[in-house]
Amino acid sequence: MFKQIKTLIIITVFIISFSENVYADEADEIIEINSLIENAAELDQKKVTVSGEAVGEIMNRGSHSWININDGTNAIGIWMNSSDAQKVKYFGSYKYKGDVLKVSGIFNRTCKEHGGETDIHGITLEIQETGSGVVEQMSSTKIAVAVLLAVLAASLTALFLIETRHK
Repeated sequence: MFKQIKTLIIITVFIISFSENVYADEADEIIEINSLIENAAELDQKKVTVSGEAVGEIMNRGSHSWININDGTNAIGIWMNSSDAQKVKYFGSYKYKGDVLKVSGIFNRTCKEHGGETDIHGITLEIQETGSGVVEQMSSTKIAVAVLLAVLAASLTALFLIETRHK
């Protein structure tokens, strides 16, 4: 009997430890930005959580700043405290991979404060992954083709000049 109770307790602990918390705040669930935009009417004025790469640059507006994030499905502007925005060090561009941010805040389908723009007023910011510089690598095949084409162009130009001077 004791062995059966012990087994039952272990199984219960195991199930509880690996099950999802059904009472967790819905805003803890990361929503794709495209899904957020497609369901804007239902999610308007609700707390949401999004995750994506910081792109562009910080746009400081006094005590608050704009940061745009892109999750691969779409992009959206985040309005947040400037002190939080200053934590973001890398912004995605051709030379950099931006910091990956997790932002929770209030989604606005048509924000009255910002001229009807769709945005999120950020409450919490977490940097999930630090960005870095991007080193562009050229394949040796591309280099060989470029050299070959340059030699071909120079040869044809020389041939053209020789032919036109002899006439």
